[in-house]
Amino acid sequence: MDKVSAVTGRIILVPFSPRVAPGLLSAAAWKAVTGAGARVHAGSAEHPILEYLDDQDVEIELIEGETAEVADELLKEAAAGETVVWLADPSGEDQPLVLALGERLTGGSADEAEIELELTPGSYDVPGARLLDLVAVMDRLRSPGGCPWDAQQTHRSLVKFLLEEAYETVETIEDGDPDTPGEGRDALREELGDVLLQVAFHSRIAREHPEDPFDIDDVAQGIVTKLINRHPHVFADVAAGTAADVEANWEQIKAAEKGRTSVVEGVPLNQPALSLAEKLLKRSKNAGMDVTIPLLPQTLRAPADNSDADAQAQVGALLMAVVGLARELGVDPEAALRAEARRLRDEILNQEASRSSGKCG
Repeated sequence: MDKVSAVTGRIILVPFSPRVAPGLLSAAAWKAVTGAGARVHAGSAEHPILEYLDDQDVEIELIEGETAEVADELLKEAAAGETVVWLADPSGEDQPLVLALGERLTGGSADEAEIELELTPGSYDVPGARLLDLVAVMDRLRSPGGCPWDAQQTHRSLVKFLLEEAYETVETIEDGDPDTPGEGRDALREELGDVLLQVAFHSRIAREHPEDPFDIDDVAQGIVTKLINRHPHVFADVAAGTAADVEANWEQIKAAEKGRTSVVEGVPLNQPALSLAEKLLKRSKNAGMDVTIPLLPQTLRAPADNSDADAQAQVGALLMAVVGLARELGVDPEAALRAEARRLRDEILNQEASRSSGKCG
């Protein structure tokens, strides 16, 4: 590289987020690009920002070639006292140029020691922008030339993985310490990523349907609409002063949205039996029904006499005793409770039928 007298110059690197629409430029980057006397460079005429800068009469000089050649040219201009602006490729392909400039400036000549190297982001990721990376990776895996295993998967084949990832997340929350920085919190972040992958995977498969495709944007829009509609106390003028009020509103809105005629509609029967039984009991209570519930043994203390910890321990011990008895009798406790939950569902349906027919008793 030709040597010139040592003077102060600047090289301003302007990186762009690949997840932000072209044409958006931060205030600091705009000031650098349009500054008096600034020499603005890019490595390719295909840089997405160029057409927008052209509209603003910003003169762009292309410097194409090997990394070393480009680095030498930028340093030469800066050493001559110029303010040099380099528009980095959003793809990150010119990352080697950044490294080359850094190496030259930290171990170069006295001329180069006078050059300032600055980083001025041209655009910033918005919250959630990294989700676009996940979508792009999933597209690559499912596309021709991607992963054969991923390409073979269907909604049905992925069901077991969806359940496994959900259970692993629950286990991580219960066994770790997700609220304290460290292994537990790191594990939770990883498990949530695994759950998110399942959503992205199913959405990518759904996009390929020949007659009724939908993608992850449709999935996101659907849940956004649902959340807004079911939180009128936040997005509208409905009053809900307590969590119980919120839950009641939610159930009413949900029933209206789904057009449900029974309180048991929408309760998946293939969920774990304990949660199924709890959901059915909750639905029946909210509907004002008096359903049959097996009596607790007389030796149990009334819940009011127990602290929260004692109550949980008592219930836990009772459930464990039931499981032990089931093993002695050769009964599957999950299947037994599921059968009882189904009986409860049928009783609720019968009561609803009686109400609709005007019968009493």
